Amino acid sequence: MSKKIAVLLTNEFEDSEYTEPAKAFKEAGHQLTVIEKSKGETIKGKTDGVEITIDAGIDDVSPGDFDALLIPGGFSPDILRADDRFVSFTKTFMDDQKPVFAICHGPQLLITAEALKGRDITGFTSIKVDLQNAGAHYHDKEVVVCHDQLVSSRTPDDIPAFIRESLKLLK
Repeated sequence: MSKKIAVLLTNEFEDSEYTEPAKAFKEAGHQLTVIEKSKGETIKGKTDGVEITIDAGIDDVSPGDFDALLIPGGFSPDILRADDRFVSFTKTFMDDQKPVFAICHGPQLLITAEALKGRDITGFTSIKVDLQNAGAHYHDKEVVVCHDQLVSSRTPDDIPAFIRESLKLLK
């Protein structure tokens, strides 16, 4: 069954942390909507300069429109968490127990949403203390699945495991 996946993304995202899961999700029949401040804008990845055209502005969508949320890493999550609209959008997925997939620095949006207390998670090593301070239980593993809802990974090297576990939750 096809699922609708929201992707929160802005400039300076880690290219492969978007492109590889997006490709796998689309190949599995799921639909992705890339969300930023304004529809039609073009954003650029930080490593390979991948360009993505935004599908929807944050004010034009609701978490209720989607079955799951993907938060790629890079600098993108740190930029987005300065905007309460993206934080609130993220928090709703966690509160509603919908699948959330966060890789590398992606969990920064979950930290700001105050949605990690008591949760098992991983992420890039530089945010380990931030995750712990947010009340999460940090694990240095390629992929962590918490409550059959939250899938997290550390770096682009972990993408195959991240995709595998994310696809399991989308079934």
